[in-house]
Amino acid sequence: MTFLATKIAMDRRSFLKGSGVAVALPLLHAMTPAFTRTSTGSASPKRFVAMNASLGFHAPYLFPHEAGPIGATTPYLKELKDHLKDITLFSGLSHPSQNGNNGHASTMTWLTSAQRPGLAGFKNTLSLDQLMARQIGVATRFPSLTLGTRSQSLSWTANGVPLPSMTSPSKLYQQLFAQGTEREIAEQVKQLDKGKSVLDVVLSDAKALERSLGHRDREKLDEYLSSVRDLETRLEQNKEWASKPKPKVDYAAPIDIADKVDILGKQRLMYDMIALALQTDSCRAITFSLGAMNAVPSNIPGVKTDWHNLSHHGKDEDKIDELEIIEKAEFKLFGEFLTKLKGMEENGKHLLDHTSILFGSNLGNASSHNTQNLPIIVAGGGFKHGSYVAHDAKDNTPLCNLFVPLAQRMGVETEQFGSSTKSTIRGLES
Repeated sequence: MTFLATKIAMDRRSFLKGSGVAVALPLLHAMTPAFTRTSTGSASPKRFVAMNASLGFHAPYLFPHEAGPIGATTPYLKELKDHLKDITLFSGLSHPSQNGNNGHASTMTWLTSAQRPGLAGFKNTLSLDQLMARQIGVATRFPSLTLGTRSQSLSWTANGVPLPSMTSPSKLYQQLFAQGTEREIAEQVKQLDKGKSVLDVVLSDAKALERSLGHRDREKLDEYLSSVRDLETRLEQNKEWASKPKPKVDYAAPIDIADKVDILGKQRLMYDMIALALQTDSCRAITFSLGAMNAVPSNIPGVKTDWHNLSHHGKDEDKIDELEIIEKAEFKLFGEFLTKLKGMEENGKHLLDHTSILFGSNLGNASSHNTQNLPIIVAGGGFKHGSYVAHDAKDNTPLCNLFVPLAQRMGVETEQFGSSTKSTIRGLES
């Protein structure tokens, strides 16, 4: 972002925060960061996608025996053999204090690093994707997309509220690419204006209430007002986009998969939607919860046992064999997604060069619900890749040390995020 754009954006936020009645300014050209004007320039915008497998991956089938240049030396890396020069595999990373109210609570904090998930007094914090969306969201029709094969969300607001996860590829396609009629667009603008007027009243009443509150209540009210102001800005932004034509794509509208346990089919379809959203620059910050379940996944030959039960294998070789089939299929789909991005050209490079992908899990060992030594892959984004980087398996490096350079690559000016202790991490270089 240019200095001028940053300065005006800051002034705009101050105006909204300081007004007796918050009135959002129209989106002026000078407020638009330089990277949003790519149609006539040579620069390509940066994108970010985070993908989480909530049941983890069987570590011996992913991590090589030695750190260094990466090869197709493990069952899961063999599924990524065409992309080993495009990825960096990390071990020895984790968030501190992730024991929560259940063994899978750390899914909530994978992109935030908030401690003690789900326990008394817990309040989640801003997720990495939403930090990015605050900075770059104005540039695209959708500031962020929160997706999943099931309802689980990886995205959280600064007030600790989860953003709803969209699980329907067909509905997502409609939002991304289906152009409404003039009447439908006019009705959409009308509803946005209505929402704006309601927010004006709420803010006015809240300001009047604020004068009668104590210090602690004023702090709580300020958090609420901040959320309302963010929503107000979003409404104004949506109004700007409502009248702009949506991109056209050579991809037929998808049909949602009716089989609730066809998890791989759901992943494949959502991967297609993510690739299209990135290619058309409809969104630059996306999260995708790959999903898991207490059921036998369908359409996977050789798997006859409940997936969650398999993750708690207790070193039972038969269970591990079935688990390997599922997880190899997940890595194969991830590899297919990378292939899609490498097949999409933008300004003389493939789209993967402009897209940083975080792929991994909140569990290092799902069998024991262990949140240490997480499996983490970074792909694309213009970083130097091709290595397995092993941090200390016992004295883990904060995962947020990786999040900081990922945020910086997206244009976020920060030296710290969550539980980070440094603004750099060994193994990730530009």
